[in-house]
This record gives sequence, C-alpha cells and structure tokens, in this order.
Amino acid sequence: MERVVVGIGEWSVLKLNGVLVCLGLGSCVGIALYDSTKKIGGLVHILLPIPQNNDNTNPTKFASTGIPFLLEEMLRLGAGRQSIVAKIVGGSQMFSIKGREDKINIGARNVEVTRDTLKKLGIPIVGEDVGGNFGRTMEFFVSNGTVKVKAIGRGEKEI
Repeated sequence: MERVVVGIGEWSVLKLNGVLVCLGLGSCVGIALYDSTKKIGGLVHILLPIPQNNDNTNPTKFASTGIPFLLEEMLRLGAGRQSIVAKIVGGSQMFSIKGREDKINIGARNVEVTRDTLKKLGIPIVGEDVGGNFGRTMEFFVSNGTVKVKAIGRGEKEI
C-alpha cells in the first residue's frame, strides 16, 4: 500500500487506496478531505492561517488558500463536490509566554481559519482532534476515510 508523507506546506491526493500521513503536527493543522463514493482522498499540511504581505509563493502553506487548492485538485481527479467531508487534526498551543498566550496561539488561529474556510466551501467537518499542548501524527486511510491520530503518552484514536 502506498504511504505518502505530507510535509509542512505540502499536499497530496490519492485514489482508491493508500495512506496519507502528517508527522508531528503541533500548531500546524492537517486537513483530510474525502469523497467516499469515489474513494478520493486529499491531505494538506498547513503552517499558518492566512498569507501575510501577499505571500502567494506556496498556497498550501496557509489554511485560507491551501484548502481551496486541495479541493480543486480532488475535483480534477473526479471527486464529487457534494460528497466531500473533512477531518482536521492539530492546532496545538506548543509554546506560551506569560501574559501573551492569546497573541501567540497560532494553533487556535489555524483551527479557526480552517473551520471558517471549510464552512465557506460547504464542506462539513465529520471528525477532529485539535487543540491542547501536544503534538500529533495523523494517518489518513483513503480506502475507507479513516483517520488515525497518535500522540506520545496519549495513545492512538480513530476519528
């Protein structure tokens, strides 16, 4: 079975089977999009919520541009827009500075923009494991849409 590691600011789409993986998600968010009727799955590993200063060098680095990009790639492979659902993982607050928690919680902002973007696109979130202060690894099984989430000291769960 094909296993594709999707690094920060990267994306991948598979059809029928294979596993898409995001390793060590901290404040980053992994967004899995899935069409169960066509068995087409895509994963994007976003770093930041929105581009700054017209930074459009890599749209898949940002939630606001990476999710629409991934959706378009899936549609080009034959996914049906009305069949696509999402699962999201990550968005932790990995570091804090006393008195500045709200200013540096990039993880929470990533999750917020991810949710907003999916809502605008009409894609329902059917599973999530977000927040906290710990890293996660996600494995997205394209054959059935299952996402397994692993966190050190917290075991494994399926969403």
